Amino acid sequence: MPETNARLSFTQLLICGATIVTLSMGIRHGFGLWLQPLTQAHGWTRQSFGLAIAIQNLSWGVSGIFAGMLADRFGAFRVILMGTLAYCLGLMGMAYADTPLVFFITTGVLIGVAQAGTTYAVVYGVIGRNVPADKRSWAMGITAAAGSFGQFLMVPTEGFLISHFGWQQALVLLGFAALLIAPLAWGLREPGFAGKAVLPRQQSIVQAMREALRYRSFQWLTAGYFVCGFQVVFIAVHMPSYLKDKGLSPEVASYALALIGLFNVFGTYAAGVLGQNIAKRKLLAFIYLARAAAISLFLLAPLSPVSVYVFASVMGLLWLSTVPVTNSMVAQIFGVAHLSMLSGMVFFSHQIGSFLGAWLGGYLYDKTGSYDMVWYIAIALGVAAALINLPIKEAAIARTAQPQPA
Repeated sequence: MPETNARLSFTQLLICGATIVTLSMGIRHGFGLWLQPLTQAHGWTRQSFGLAIAIQNLSWGVSGIFAGMLADRFGAFRVILMGTLAYCLGLMGMAYADTPLVFFITTGVLIGVAQAGTTYAVVYGVIGRNVPADKRSWAMGITAAAGSFGQFLMVPTEGFLISHFGWQQALVLLGFAALLIAPLAWGLREPGFAGKAVLPRQQSIVQAMREALRYRSFQWLTAGYFVCGFQVVFIAVHMPSYLKDKGLSPEVASYALALIGLFNVFGTYAAGVLGQNIAKRKLLAFIYLARAAAISLFLLAPLSPVSVYVFASVMGLLWLSTVPVTNSMVAQIFGVAHLSMLSGMVFFSHQIGSFLGAWLGGYLYDKTGSYDMVWYIAIALGVAAALINLPIKEAAIARTAQPQPA
């Protein structure tokens, strides 16, 4: 917790935090638009591109835990600055990588590290420490909605940049755009993190990790988040190519991804509000089950631009609505002292799912010439996630007194 009782201005916190997430998430949501132009230019397979995005998501998940530790200890400001620099360098590297290995390092590892330092876990840690518990889920919903607006804003912008400047120059321009995150990070400087000292905590990092990993409800929550990652990354990365394979124009995919972002603005905000008033475990179960139903109906209906736009709108309402609910539940159960780190741990599971969604989509397509099998897996996982969220206990965990860490 910050050393003083001073808190960031509520308006400043939401504006800066939401805008940072808008830029960071908005850029990464459009990566699927580069799958075909980039692989065709280099003569690479879709599996190679999918593997790079899979590595990116795994890198994001692993480094997110450590980014959360640093943000909890030294404040979000420094972590976001490092993430901003990594984002710029990663996008430049993605543009000029000439071998799969370099592509995996820049697009995969470096951008993954960048996203860990500039997205939800770090920003939500600041929100958790500075927003009262009765408004926390709502505030996280606003921030997640901003990330969705970033998708609505940035995906068509990225499509425009590719069509007018070429895929390579478009990535260079995005690299410079990522640097805009740096001045916004100044607005998240917390008074208690001006130096290295913080108030003593009830638990050390190791104690907090051990407690969470042994807690059954944390395990269920983490398993459910795996499914979220699998579904959204598979759709974001592979749906543009899936639609093109079916004979639809690239503009349909761009508009569909934009619609997902637009409707997710409403979906994530609604989830944040509902999370304040109803059981979060039931809300999560509904979201996962509704995703499975939406995908099933999409596959059963005749494919057309209209059916794609309806599917994108429905999925948009459900897209990142799990994010504020999941993170506010972590704060509700374990408190906010180690919130960024614990959110990073849950998110690591999400990113393992993202890894599989990105890579498996490309792998099974290359093996079978179709994405059908991956769609069916996404449906089954949605049903499973709905069931495993129901037994979660949301009440604050009861702790025995522990020696305070040095």
